[in-house]
Amino acid sequence: QERCHSEVKTKAYSLGLRKVEVEELTSKLIEEGCLNEERFAKLYAGGKFRIKKWGRIKIKSGLKQKGVSEYCIRLAMKEINETEYLSALNRMARKRWDDIKGRGINLFVKLTKTRSYLLSKGYEPELVSRALKELQ
Repeated sequence: QERCHSEVKTKAYSLGLRKVEVEELTSKLIEEGCLNEERFAKLYAGGKFRIKKWGRIKIKSGLKQKGVSEYCIRLAMKEINETEYLSALNRMARKRWDDIKGRGINLFVKLTKTRSYLLSKGYEPELVSRALKELQ
């Protein structure tokens, strides 16, 4: 499984290694190609989008939490196909819209619940608004 630099360092420290040893280990793993932050970021972004249907905002946030560089984050975002991204957003919006049922549910409530759900998945507000306009 791919790991980011911070995960490897955290694990090494938990095993009792000292700072100098951790730095040596990390650089050796990078030299041998076992540890590659760029590769990790691309796989993370692709996996979170394809499997969990996360949006770009949530993926970027997850990568930042893992200490991944801005450069690698930008490369990872390019891995997400725009057409597939918009298609996934529209499918999720439609599914959530159709799932909201009950007495007293009006258009405003459906819009609010669907919007909240899509924003919580990490999709951009402008894209969410566009998808919601198509549902009405």
